[in-house]
Amino acid sequence: MKIKFISNQKGATAIEYGLIAALIAVGIIVAAIFLGDENAGLYEDVSNKVKAVVAAALAMLN
Repeated sequence: MKIKFISNQKGATAIEYGLIAALIAVGIIVAAIFLGDENAGLYEDVSNKVKAVVAAALAMLN
């Protein structure tokens, strides 16, 4: 009974994969926090350019 318990590695492997997934999630969250302000400006610039292109295309149709 003891030998079976010690040699069973399925639970340990699942825990290791869970820890790896948690570390990856923390890394993504930290990157999003530090790069969030820079990305907000980028998305705003892209949005403004798309609006300008759409407005120009609509003006050409009229």
